[in-house]
Amino acid sequence: MHSKVSIPDHIPPHLVFDYDYHGDARVNAEVHTSLETLHDDAPDVFFTPYNGGHWVVTRHDTISEVVRDPEHFSASEMQIPRIENPPMFIPLNLDPPNNIPYRQALMPAFSPKAIKALEGKIRYWAGKIIDDAIAGGECDFIKDISSVFPVTVFMELMGMPLDRLREFRALSDAFFSTNSQEEIHQLSMQIIGVMTEIVEQKRANPADDLISHILTVKINGEPISMEEIQNMCFLLFLGGMDTVTNVTGFTFRQLANEPALQKRLVDNPADITKFVDEGIRSFGVISTPRLVAKDCEKFGANFKAGEMVLCLLPISGRDDRKNSNPNTFNIDREKDDNHTLTFSIGPHLCIGHLLARTEIRVLTEEWVKRIPSFKIKDGTTLDFRMGFALALTGLPLTW
Repeated sequence: MHSKVSIPDHIPPHLVFDYDYHGDARVNAEVHTSLETLHDDAPDVFFTPYNGGHWVVTRHDTISEVVRDPEHFSASEMQIPRIENPPMFIPLNLDPPNNIPYRQALMPAFSPKAIKALEGKIRYWAGKIIDDAIAGGECDFIKDISSVFPVTVFMELMGMPLDRLREFRALSDAFFSTNSQEEIHQLSMQIIGVMTEIVEQKRANPADDLISHILTVKINGEPISMEEIQNMCFLLFLGGMDTVTNVTGFTFRQLANEPALQKRLVDNPADITKFVDEGIRSFGVISTPRLVAKDCEKFGANFKAGEMVLCLLPISGRDDRKNSNPNTFNIDREKDDNHTLTFSIGPHLCIGHLLARTEIRVLTEEWVKRIPSFKIKDGTTLDFRMGFALALTGLPLTW
């Protein structure tokens, strides 16, 4: 673990609990199951002395309150520990109502109608990428499938050059793997530099893609500024490069360990939608920070302005107060037993959640058509990444 800071005087001992979100000793390759132990072992809201000292919220309903209360918990800063000149993600770092015009500008590209129109292309890429791997009888699912497929779909949607996929993935991996202030700034500048280069190409030669659309946007009647464009593209880059890759990795690990479930999905493809829903509940990946905007007493804790709060969205669906047997993967759950905040809620609900669901569903459909039976390669020890975005770093499969 990293070094500890001293506990502020206003925080009582019973609310202090040691937890290092960047590399906690209690977390193993069963990342979500081991993280879920915080529900029993720690207070619902606690202060940890690691990573500069910050609050942690673990329960579904409390997280839901925090992320929907910008008056007290602002999205304006999202680095823990806090850093000077933090990267700006638009619209994520804007509290309502300031985020609304930016979300409205992006919504047409992520609407149900737009995603339905995109499904044929999503299916083409899923099939092609699986076909490229199938003959060998094995693959590293993370490297060969889940870090290529959704990223290819996203890059095509954005209008980014597909031949730079590995370069862009490496930048995203590095960003989510560090909490070094210097590295965050360096990587932020690299990503913004890459996106600015592409933006300028689109300005000169607009096309039917999201970056070209963003260039035409007006915010409150005014043309969008270059800085706003850069910050929107920065957020889209990180969201598109990482999230679906990671959820899919965890979900396919589950499927690889359940031969009976594989057979069920092959025999009953209509059940794949339920499989996706349960995967999203069980394997959220993004934790979301908030900055305490003003002093307040909530949830039995005394928050001071300037403190940071980390909401553990990845285990929100594992809260036994919301879902029965939350660590059991059960695709037959009733809708009222499948509560999760994997995509957040309220003013910052993930704008790409419909795209993500569609990608995971289509990839699963195309996979089980081609590879009806598979398993994790014998002798494999799985490695993982913690931080704001949980991930498996490899998943060797054989068939």
